[in-house]
Amino acid sequence: MDRMYRGLGFWTGIFAIMFYLGGMDKTALLFLGQTGFFVLLSYLRLSERMYMYVFGAYLSVFFAGFTYYTLFLMPPGGGL
Repeated sequence: MDRMYRGLGFWTGIFAIMFYLGGMDKTALLFLGQTGFFVLLSYLRLSERMYMYVFGAYLSVFFAGFTYYTLFLMPPGGGL
């Protein structure tokens, strides 16, 4: 299970690099933070159940934040 979190860290790191190269600095920092979180978590040697609880909590926070952003902060019409 710890390798899954290292894989997540790798892919969020790739996304952070791509966002940075695309000029999206705030998003790159967000993904860089996620990369650090996933890689740090992968070396804690938690039980499989605890890894699942952490991932469930991560998804809950993500969905709440994404829903808030799309309902209240995103400009209507996709920013056109």
